[in-house]
Amino acid sequence: MIPTASDTRWLDAAARLASRGRPLARPNPAVGCVLVKEGQVIARGWTQEGGRPHAEAVALEQAGNAARRATAYVTLEPCAHRSTRGPACSDLLVEAGVARVVVGALDPDPRTSGEGLERLRRAGIEVSQATTPAVEASLAGYLIRAHLGRPHVTLKLALSLDGCIAMADGSSQWITGEEARAHVHSRRAMSDAILVGGGTWRQDKPGLDVRLVGLEERSPARVLLSRGVPPDGVKVINDPTQIAQLEGVQYLYVEGGAGAAASFLEADLVDRLEIYRAPILIGNGAPALGDIGLGSLAEAHGRWVLAETRQLGSDTYTAYRRTRQEA
Repeated sequence: MIPTASDTRWLDAAARLASRGRPLARPNPAVGCVLVKEGQVIARGWTQEGGRPHAEAVALEQAGNAARRATAYVTLEPCAHRSTRGPACSDLLVEAGVARVVVGALDPDPRTSGEGLERLRRAGIEVSQATTPAVEASLAGYLIRAHLGRPHVTLKLALSLDGCIAMADGSSQWITGEEARAHVHSRRAMSDAILVGGGTWRQDKPGLDVRLVGLEERSPARVLLSRGVPPDGVKVINDPTQIAQLEGVQYLYVEGGAGAAASFLEADLVDRLEIYRAPILIGNGAPALGDIGLGSLAEAHGRWVLAETRQLGSDTYTAYRRTRQEA
């Protein structure tokens, strides 16, 4: 069956649920599931802390017998492998008697890849596949780690209107207001690790933690881009390409400074660019970036697509997604 507009709407709802599992679901992907019957949501679920139970298991337990003849909207293909931590979700869906399953992405895990959907089809369940930008974004860390062997990288920049990240003497606290800074902490809380360069570490002595009430325990692992001796509790890498060695990290949040930001952009390792722009002018300040390796102005075009924008107090938040040609 060809997916409908209603299907994509429910998948987007499942993707929003999935965000509740990030990053607590690690090492598993954060997946969302919505069970719909006669146009009404009867249950919902997302991957729980530590990766189990899976989203489908949570939703099916919530629905009970009402799951029979329902449609399950799942952001990622239901798993096909049994585990000591729980049964395969494809088997659970069969046992629950759902009529239809709509998935947002195939699972690259070889234990499931395609087999989860085939198991559903063999049981007489109608299967459809669709995707949306929201679904892709919700699984970005898992899919990039699976296909490219590295984390999904978000680069955050807090800028003045004239593109400065600090005064000429290096002072940068604070360019943006409280609302923008709170939003940054919410983004930290959804990351597995946070990285800054050695200059920022020495200049600002950042805590790199989450300081939102109730989310303090979500503080990500700390990573330093430097050739120096690693401080206590901080992982050091010497080159951006070494992010592949950050075990268990699906989402890496790069906060700067200018050297670290430029090095990640030059290596083409930034997947999402998040800019907080304050309505101030600094003039003779520190620029946001150094050389990022562009040979011509033409190379700068066509790389970034607007993903999100919002007002945060007096500051403007804008996010861009990196576009890359398929190999």
